[in-house]
Amino acid sequence: MSGATGARRAARWRSALRPLTRRPGGDERGFTLIELLVVIIVLGLLVALVGPRLIGRVGQSKTAVARAQISLLEAALDQYRLDVGSYPDGAQGLEALNRNPNVTGWNGPYLKKAVPRDPWSNPYRYRCCPGQHGEYDLWSEGADGAPGGEGENADVTSWDSAQK
Repeated sequence: MSGATGARRAARWRSALRPLTRRPGGDERGFTLIELLVVIIVLGLLVALVGPRLIGRVGQSKTAVARAQISLLEAALDQYRLDVGSYPDGAQGLEALNRNPNVTGWNGPYLKKAVPRDPWSNPYRYRCCPGQHGEYDLWSEGADGAPGGEGENADVTSWDSAQK
């Protein structure tokens, strides 16, 4: 009797588990719960491994954009100097590239659009006549908006030839 009873119990368990693994009517399309869990775990591992690398690349690309914008501003400042005979002073600032500061020879605007903000939405810093590192200093203070820093918070400057 124990063999027949065991067979009946096994049959009941199989029939109880079928709704979890198959659709009614013998149609075996779809995924089991275990297959879905495996896929979710694999996706979670991929996000955990790849996510931090992508976030680091965003910081690097913002630094590259800041360098490119500084080069653009340097070219505009050089054109201003060719026309006017000097760079805009500290009071005139970078706005002199788009608005005539009432100086002789101004032939601007020297930028197609308004003076850009750095990739972290901070204004570019400009010091002139003279700057501490050359005729003028032009820089972004990085993501933190404060002098110095490392990584994404590092300053991006016009005078550091290693950055160019």
